[in-house]
Amino acid sequence: MAKYGYVRVSTKEQRTDRQMEAMLEYGVDEKHIYADKLSGKDFNRPSYQKLMKKLKTGDLLVIKSIDRLGRDYREILEEWRKIVRTKEVDIEVIDLPLLNTTQEIDGIAGVLIADILLRLLAYVSQTERDFIRQRQAEGIAIAIARGIHFGRERIEPSDDFDTWFDKWISGEVSSRVAAERAGMKHTTFYRRCKEKLSERIQKSCSKK
Repeated sequence: MAKYGYVRVSTKEQRTDRQMEAMLEYGVDEKHIYADKLSGKDFNRPSYQKLMKKLKTGDLLVIKSIDRLGRDYREILEEWRKIVRTKEVDIEVIDLPLLNTTQEIDGIAGVLIADILLRLLAYVSQTERDFIRQRQAEGIAIAIARGIHFGRERIEPSDDFDTWFDKWISGEVSSRVAAERAGMKHTTFYRRCKEKLSERIQKSCSKK
């Protein structure tokens, strides 16, 4: 049986020191520790893929925490099944020993206990996310009913906008000069100009 360790941090700026130290204290040989400095966006992680090819039946994989395997419990469960069920490799989680597949409690195999616990954690996590989304939706609905508006506050055109809009349309000045003279940011001025042009086109069409 070979013992391997896997560590991951989300960005290249973060350090793997604490996870590496935990692996060494757990008895994992440094040459058997695989590390990635990438996000958990997908599993196209170089070291993780190398590790998956290296693992053989009967080996042991050590991780600091369960979230090293994925972004959410759906992905974690998928990777867990791949490692434990398909490859028949044991997993030990330093921060959550109850998930260790090598243990046996009252005659119940650690693999079974870990599977049940993982599914329970996944259910609780998903339920909590759904509950948070529901509360957010209810909060937004109440706020809208009270007249609270979300998003960036609309900046109304200045008093001189129409004058400088006409000068810009006629080609007398550039849009940047017109925006400056109208006392508006260039992006805001340009946005209001598009709205003004749209209004004029609609009025023109309605007269025909």
